[in-house]
Amino acid sequence: MDFYLGIDFGTSGARAIVVDDEACIQIEVRYAFEDSLVCEMPDIWQKALFELLEQIPEELRREIRAIAINGTSSTVLICDAAGKPVDAPLLYNDARGSSMLEQLKNLAPPNHNVLSATSSLVKLLWMRQLPSFRKAKYFLHQADWLAFILHGCLGISDYHNALKLGYDVEQLKYPQWLEKMQISIQLPKVLPPGTPIIEVRPEIATKFGLRHDCQVCAGTTDSIAAFLASGAKLPGEAVTSLGSTLVLKLLSHTRIEDARYGIYSHRLGDLWLTGGASNTGGAVLGKLFTGAELESLSREIDGSKASELDYYPLLKVGDRFPINDPNLPPRLEPRPDNPIKFLHGLLESIARIETRGYELLQKMGADKLSRVYTAGGGAANDTWTVIRARHLQVPVGASVYTEAAYGTALLAMRGVEE
Repeated sequence: MDFYLGIDFGTSGARAIVVDDEACIQIEVRYAFEDSLVCEMPDIWQKALFELLEQIPEELRREIRAIAINGTSSTVLICDAAGKPVDAPLLYNDARGSSMLEQLKNLAPPNHNVLSATSSLVKLLWMRQLPSFRKAKYFLHQADWLAFILHGCLGISDYHNALKLGYDVEQLKYPQWLEKMQISIQLPKVLPPGTPIIEVRPEIATKFGLRHDCQVCAGTTDSIAAFLASGAKLPGEAVTSLGSTLVLKLLSHTRIEDARYGIYSHRLGDLWLTGGASNTGGAVLGKLFTGAELESLSREIDGSKASELDYYPLLKVGDRFPINDPNLPPRLEPRPDNPIKFLHGLLESIARIETRGYELLQKMGADKLSRVYTAGGGAANDTWTVIRARHLQVPVGASVYTEAAYGTALLAMRGVEE
């Protein structure tokens, strides 16, 4: 029997899932990131990748036919000709590139998805100012670089990761306006997600006991991997990822792009995954409550009743969607003395932001919302599910599989089967 490995690099850790030919999970392993400086992150990513491989039993490793990796969207780095990072990566939520937006507005089409303070292209323009840029040969997304460690071929990406770099996912090429920018660095060659690239490097196969013909496939982003895992298949079905951040994905016949609201669409076969990502979410709750407190206090909340508290929960200034404003201030006041009421207000407020997001997507022309699947840690909070269903007015439930690594394993499986 053949097996397929999907690896998910999220914000707090990495996970790996192996599935068989029937898409049944054989094993799931995890690696939590240690607190570290951003400049140390590539070493930690590589360590996590190798640790995950080592955690998979040898008998499964020997039969893995294909591997795919997802990473956080718009987490990027510049590398030299050998693939070694020449500076610290810029993480998904790094908005230092906002200083490049005015320059980019003169080059990119109006309201294009690259016109965001955290887009890959804005980050590339910001990195171009760094002294280290002179040593750089390749611009890669997190998933691209991790796949390179396995297969050894630099400069390959997928059209999910490359969307916010400006890649045209309808025409399947870099647009003329981007080529006219004459960026003095190698932009990735872009493949459909799941496309087999090449076999794992011989030394990797030997080190971890992998098949020498094991294919490394083009990857995807973490939120799309979560969508693939969810079970959602029909236009109008959506997935909300309630992890550190809040990510909405609505399957639609219509492609919607509007940087004014942080809306973008990913290609998914003949359909489009339209949506956006907000900086609100679990990271804010984790800052204010322990995991045990979140669990116990949630049980004390009556989710059928609305909270009158109106917050905009953020860890720091700025949001991307449904309000795309790098200067949007967090709103966490007034804070009641009762922690149950405070948490109720927070859960209710994040549900309002989610609802506002889906309403905006439909207003812009996406298919009517019919069902919401939930991925990420927030999927386990039954009280929050009740609150969200009350706001969304459609059935809300957990994804069939909630781990993005499962969706990435399916991507690897489908890639080599096609």
